[in-house]
Amino acid sequence: MDLQQLIELDQQLLLLFHGSGSVFIDQLALALTAGITWIPLYVMLFVLVLKNNEKQSQIVLIVLSALLCVGIAYGISGGLVKPYVHRLRPVMEPSLLGLVTPIDGYVPSGYSFFSSHAANTFSLTVFFALLVRHRAFTVAMILWSLVNCWTRLYLGAHYPFDILTGLVCGALVGIGVYLLYFRIYSRITPKLHYISTQYTKTGYSLIDIDLVLTMLALTGICCAVWATVHAF
Repeated sequence: MDLQQLIELDQQLLLLFHGSGSVFIDQLALALTAGITWIPLYVMLFVLVLKNNEKQSQIVLIVLSALLCVGIAYGISGGLVKPYVHRLRPVMEPSLLGLVTPIDGYVPSGYSFFSSHAANTFSLTVFFALLVRHRAFTVAMILWSLVNCWTRLYLGAHYPFDILTGLVCGALVGIGVYLLYFRIYSRITPKLHYISTQYTKTGYSLIDIDLVLTMLALTGICCAVWATVHAF
């Protein structure tokens, strides 16, 4: 399969995800893809870190690591690859005119390959999953990242291969930053293994984790309510 065939396959797969004819789903995708929507989640993740780390140096290290995840992921995607590849977004691609249309006038700027949304969210997902070590938390964070990825396909902002590449990049960045974090953190706090029914093995309170999961659920509900109101 040559490059042109891969591009055509990518375009065909996109059409399976793009649009639905439902005003409610259109508005839901727009709400979920907005960066401001997830500020409460970021606040709760910070609270989780704040409440479950004793030293200021530990908290600062984790916050800087999370910022590093996003900085590296976005730097690779938006700073290096996109300007070099120059792949047009689906909504701007002339060959897809009439097949991929802007949802409620939404036309993102910049290039398509590869997805910064996918890279950024998945780098944070992988980093925090390794940090917290809790199954439900990990699943919820993965779903959060995948929902963000779905919105980019639905809105015609990216192709499936853009998303897949972003996820791979995000995973590698998340793992790499965590390994760097772990090496530094081990020098600050030798004991990392906790044995308790109230904490994960890395020392994170199950109650605090539940608060993060609750915030994720509430954010989803608020987006659904917002979409319902704007659909009529």
